[in-house]
Amino acid sequence: MIKAVPMTAPAPTSVRVFDSAGECPELPIIEGGGTAKAVVWPGNGATFRTMNVLALELGARTVELRHSKDCVYYVIEGEGVVVDICRGEAHALGEGNMVHIDAGDCYRLRASGSASLTVVGGPCPADEALYASLAP
Repeated sequence: MIKAVPMTAPAPTSVRVFDSAGECPELPIIEGGGTAKAVVWPGNGATFRTMNVLALELGARTVELRHSKDCVYYVIEGEGVVVDICRGEAHALGEGNMVHIDAGDCYRLRASGSASLTVVGGPCPADEALYASLAP
């Protein structure tokens, strides 16, 4: 049976705009060239969703990641792969693709092909361990 469950948090009282090109803290999860910026995260008040922008230069990759909740990324531009470390599988990613990672799965993102890879997304709700090194 499908059952709708209402959210119990109070309605937001304001709208906030975050500039990912601005002063967003950097997550230490990139091996090689590139950046991983925490745009919407618990340090700026996020409760239900996080959003990070990962810009990987050609050949760069994330460290091995695993979250206790599901995770979703959208490919803004470039080419790459998502590696399912647990199963030893790699799946190609390209501009406009989305990837869903189940809670508990081990994965990494890697820029490949002839281009860099830029994705936006992250775990939902926040994975506190991912943000532990950042000061709010």
